[in-house]
Amino acid sequence: MKEHYPFANTSLPYAYDALEPYIDTLTMHLHHDRHLQGYINNLNVALKDQPKLQQLTLEQLMQTAGKLPDSVGIPIARNAGGVYNHRFYFNEMTPIANGRPTGALAEAIIGAYGSYDAFMKEFKAAAMSVFGSGYAWLVADQRGKLRIITTANQDTPLTSPHCPILNIDVWEHSYYLLHYNKRDDYIRNWFNIIDWPGANDRYLACRSRKNP
Repeated sequence: MKEHYPFANTSLPYAYDALEPYIDTLTMHLHHDRHLQGYINNLNVALKDQPKLQQLTLEQLMQTAGKLPDSVGIPIARNAGGVYNHRFYFNEMTPIANGRPTGALAEAIIGAYGSYDAFMKEFKAAAMSVFGSGYAWLVADQRGKLRIITTANQDTPLTSPHCPILNIDVWEHSYYLLHYNKRDDYIRNWFNIIDWPGANDRYLACRSRKNP
């Protein structure tokens, strides 16, 4: 995957119809090929006349954008966030899901929330609480403790001390074709296609970076 300008779209790690019946094929085409591609195109435009920024990764761009003049930093932050958030979302899902957390992450979820069902309830409530467009995230803080947070639009946890483990996109384009205005149905379906082993790997990576 090309990690700096010019950014390019990458293939999904599964077929467009692989997440049926939980996410429909047309939504996957539109979400990946048009929405994500739009953010990539706009990010490349924002970076076209910024040679000093062109060697930075997505993560570095998002961490740098706030230090730049608004005319440069705002479009970079919005579009780099759109690319990062969408890639994270697509790559965390799988058609071969086992339905439950695994390994150290499973233990951490039970420790933090009491049970997987209690975690699902709290995560769903957070995702439902997003006003308008944005994301709900499961993250680890600087001490490796799990937290559920939300971000607006294409903001990301990378501008905070939080390390991302899972996210759900609750922009309407993520679910409207199949679920219409029933965001809760979409969230319930999403739990069936989480790549929990991958999430466990991200949790372990976050925990290894925690502060002493």
